Amino acid sequence: MNSQLKYISLYRITVIVWMAVKFLLQIFWFHKIHRIWDQDTKDKWKELLEKQAWEYRRKAIELGGLLIKFGQFLSSRADLLPRLFIKELEGLVDRVEPTPFHYSEQMIEQAWGGPIDEQLKSIDKTPVASASIGDVYRAVLHDGTPVAIKVQRYRVNEIFKVDFKALRMVFFIIRTFTRYGKKADLPALYKEVVTVITNELDFTLELSNANRFKRRFKDFPSVYIPDYYKEISTKRVLVMEWIEGAKITDLAFMKKHQISPEKVAKTLFELCVEQYLFSGMFHSDPHSGNLMIRSDGTIVVIDFGMVGVMKQTEADSIRSMVQGFILEDYDRVIRALIEMDFLLADADIERVKKLIKQTTDLYLEGGFGKLDANKMNDIMDELQSFIKEQPIQLPADYAFLGRATSIVVGVLMAIYPQVDLVDWGRPVLKRWMSGESSRASFYKEIISESAKPLLSLPRALIRYLEDGNKQREWERTQHQKKLFHQFYLFYGMMAFLLMTSGGVSALYAMVRDIRLFLTMGIVLCGLGVIGMLVVGISHIRMIKK
Repeated sequence: MNSQLKYISLYRITVIVWMAVKFLLQIFWFHKIHRIWDQDTKDKWKELLEKQAWEYRRKAIELGGLLIKFGQFLSSRADLLPRLFIKELEGLVDRVEPTPFHYSEQMIEQAWGGPIDEQLKSIDKTPVASASIGDVYRAVLHDGTPVAIKVQRYRVNEIFKVDFKALRMVFFIIRTFTRYGKKADLPALYKEVVTVITNELDFTLELSNANRFKRRFKDFPSVYIPDYYKEISTKRVLVMEWIEGAKITDLAFMKKHQISPEKVAKTLFELCVEQYLFSGMFHSDPHSGNLMIRSDGTIVVIDFGMVGVMKQTEADSIRSMVQGFILEDYDRVIRALIEMDFLLADADIERVKKLIKQTTDLYLEGGFGKLDANKMNDIMDELQSFIKEQPIQLPADYAFLGRATSIVVGVLMAIYPQVDLVDWGRPVLKRWMSGESSRASFYKEIISESAKPLLSLPRALIRYLEDGNKQREWERTQHQKKLFHQFYLFYGMMAFLLMTSGGVSALYAMVRDIRLFLTMGIVLCGLGVIGMLVVGISHIRMIKK
């Protein structure tokens, strides 16, 4: 593709909108011609989704801009896309060609209001990393301090503004012509996308986020957040401390410097648990490229452009939801979901509650220890069907939280495959469930644990009695239906015999010329026909009912 075409607004909008329309038409036609979903149909559906995801990824790499960031955003939204599509998008990373250095140099000089030489002793013209929003260069200040400089790409703001227009058109088409568009809150989703990505375009926000992380985790001795140079950082140029090290998944580097992978994994686990379970800001994109390991074993966290915020009320709602699952109090679970804005206004609360209970009973009856990879896949499929069936939409921060958690689990497994998340998480989970860290709270949690069977017994007993009555009522109804079928068949057979005997009598009377028998035969045959009609119509009506 001509590299200059992607800067033409009409071209970008046409490519993005047409790709979306084509995907929708392919899905519509697939459902039109495949009425029966057997294994062959499912295989073809999988091939279609993989083909669409592959085309989206290819176009994203060609055009850059919003398509890459939106693809990363969608990869966290199980409420929006099928799992197969998401799986393909998970491999979508910022693989873009570096910006020619003279464009970056021009951007730096505009941001600083003067030549680069006024602030820098030297700068490498080849970027060490290139992404859809900016390129990162290694430079040296006049006092000899090495720094990393993140510079926005050429015309990136203009590109994203055009792409936002294209995305608005796509959402309008989905909202107008698809069933999903009428169920989902697409205006809210569009606002989330624009807000999240626009924040990434302002590097001063990233600097502020990094400083907040540095203050929050200052007491973590094995975690380091780089320093930022606020005085020479702007919305489009970000200057930070240069970090020497390797990716956190570089096991050869750890072996060379005699670093324990288990210790690194435990430190990362504790760092992420602190972010994801307790109120405050959390890193939304903790992949191995944003996590480094230094020669002394310290974990370095970089790139705070994409972050989420866990408010205290949200943490309390999640805690209440988990407690509801433990105590089998699904009313509490529903209240927590409503507080968390998971359920849209037209959600069928009773239906959602029933589905949650059924899914929980189905998969968790044997305990979490029995969950294997296949069962986890089943749970994800069940969750996907559940989300499709009900008007559910994950707020952005919760979606980012889920995505970040899954990324971290993958990184932990790469560092230390023997990781025992349950064992590591048990102490933290107790503290989190109690909501406090005091000893009194710990004993209160023990009492709560001990009381769970007693608390759940009345509900279990009532549910047993209700379910028993419903079961008996259902069995009685089924028995009545079976009897009615037998009665209709019996009466139908009697009517058929009456019609047959009447017909035979009439024929016999005609041959013998016996008028009395002829009349009786005709009457009996007529009664048999009428009886068959009445029985047949009544039986059909019962079956339909």
